[in-house]
Amino acid sequence: MSRLERLVDALEQFYGLLPAPPRDPFRLFVWEVLSAHSTPHKRDAAVAALKRNRALTPDAMWRAPQKKLAESVALAGPYAEQRLRALRTGVEVFRRSPNLAATIRGPLVAARRAIKPLPQLGETGAHRMLLFTADHCVMPVDARVSRVARRLGYGEPHDNFRRQARSVQAALTTELPASIDRYRRAFLYLSHHGTATCTEADPHCAVCPLLKECPEGGKRLQISD
Repeated sequence: MSRLERLVDALEQFYGLLPAPPRDPFRLFVWEVLSAHSTPHKRDAAVAALKRNRALTPDAMWRAPQKKLAESVALAGPYAEQRLRALRTGVEVFRRSPNLAATIRGPLVAARRAIKPLPQLGETGAHRMLLFTADHCVMPVDARVSRVARRLGYGEPHDNFRRQARSVQAALTTELPASIDRYRRAFLYLSHHGTATCTEADPHCAVCPLLKECPEGGKRLQISD
């Protein structure tokens, strides 16, 4: 078992089971749009409202009353107009490409090309879609995964986030078997750890289950002592 897998095991013991993003491509797209500049609680409230209004398929969202759609999206927090515009654009993409779900489960190059028109995904969101809805072994590296991984010694520092993310991605994937479940599990726990404990400004190193393996955590606690 690699060091990374041992670290993920420790995180799973510490946090217990974590919910995964949706497996359906359109629902994941909606989840991504509602997640930006929001919190998990607010995002989930907005998703639940859309579900109650039966607006979680491209056709259903296209037909949904605009007032109910706007009220549901507003539950995610600020930037409601930007979210609505992104959702409308995404609905058009999915309705123009009814075979999109099948396409992204096919060859990776074609899959990347198919989801490129979807707004607000970015590289990380695209990788989440490829991993969670299309069974591609691609490791998404968001800001939280990058921060946790760098503190644990994975990847190289770069001023450019994309370059750093790719460096972290390469370092992580060398320690993971080519298994969809292992990739998903590693992403979920590293990203959640970056939200809950290994935060940017004030990480909770004293309670971190990875402290003994974390050079950064050791330095921070020495300084605080």
